[in-house]
Amino acid sequence: MVKRKKTSIFKSYNAKPETLLDKTTRIAMEMVDDETVQRQAKNTRLRKARLEREANTPPE
Repeated sequence: MVKRKKTSIFKSYNAKPETLLDKTTRIAMEMVDDETVQRQAKNTRLRKARLEREANTPPE
């Protein structure tokens, strides 16, 4: 049996082209998400260093 290719008479298209406002919003959200990931990594690193320092400090 021969497989037929899926072809269509009509062209498919995206729902809407991205507007300038949509593009700006998307880029801003990506920047905020990247900053959040960096902040969480920094907090984790600092928390680990603090707990290690507290564990190595002799009690008073």
